[in-house]
Amino acid sequence: MNERHHSEAQAYQADPELARAFGRVAVFMGGDSAEREVSLKSGRAVLAALQSAGVDAFGVDVRGCLLKTVEDPQFDRVFIALHGRGGEDGTLQAILSQAGIPYTGSQMLASALAMDKLRTKFVFEGCGLPTPRFRAMTAEDEAGRILSELRPPLGVKPAHEGSSIGIRKVITEAELAEAYREAAAMDDLVLVEEWVDGPEFTVSLLQDRALPAIGLSTDHVFYDYDAKYLADDTRYRIPCGLSPEDEVRLQQLALDAFRAVGGRTWGRVDIMQDADGRFWLLEVNTVPGMTDHSLVPMAAKAAGISFEELVVRILKDTLEDRHA
Repeated sequence: MNERHHSEAQAYQADPELARAFGRVAVFMGGDSAEREVSLKSGRAVLAALQSAGVDAFGVDVRGCLLKTVEDPQFDRVFIALHGRGGEDGTLQAILSQAGIPYTGSQMLASALAMDKLRTKFVFEGCGLPTPRFRAMTAEDEAGRILSELRPPLGVKPAHEGSSIGIRKVITEAELAEAYREAAAMDDLVLVEEWVDGPEFTVSLLQDRALPAIGLSTDHVFYDYDAKYLADDTRYRIPCGLSPEDEVRLQQLALDAFRAVGGRTWGRVDIMQDADGRFWLLEVNTVPGMTDHSLVPMAAKAAGISFEELVVRILKDTLEDRHA
């Protein structure tokens, strides 16, 4: 099978034999989570790229009961572009696995674990991987105790949301209590962790390989939802600004984190660097964004991989039928 990189004169095309092996591909997008709009953008971009590469693909806006998606499937495999709850947390992965339908990305356990930011941090700790000190917060009156145990400023986030939804940076007890109320309205599990001041990096993973790291900077308090998907002034550094040795160290840490949660095929790991040059793991994403602002396509491009080739390579792993 010929999967040479495309030239500028000719767009990337999947090998015809490979495209036939894929059969009919459904791109699942949308959903009912708080990340619905981002998911629709990701799904449309993936769908257009697959079709451009010669793959027989169509889009499905998944709403309501996920079990209905496998009642009478008119497709051979699924490219999952559903972000957030339902599509990224292991639920859809379990349903597709039970139905014997191959799908992209991580399996049920890794998806569920990575979506749970609190338990992901327990895994990091258990594996000896560096992550900011943290606590689970279950009530407003715990604010004083948590502030005495952790060093402010602190980050407060719903444990099961993505795209930086619901995250607040706080310093005082009153701010922590207020941030908890806001986060608890979205999730019954709230994570509080020490805030790392310093540059943020993200490392994309593709088929057990770390792509070039991206350095992020924004005029926002942090790399929030607006900075990720809406703002045009967010700055992306490729090369990331680290020495070659430090970038290799960063990439290895991302690979270690992704493997620790059991991630497969593709994903993204977000990491901070403190003033002493130490790296700190924030989270693992098993269905990262694929919009025009997204980081995985940006990293792939820096590695010489077009968006069309990227989605075909992600889809190709479903031919191993390891999920079915």
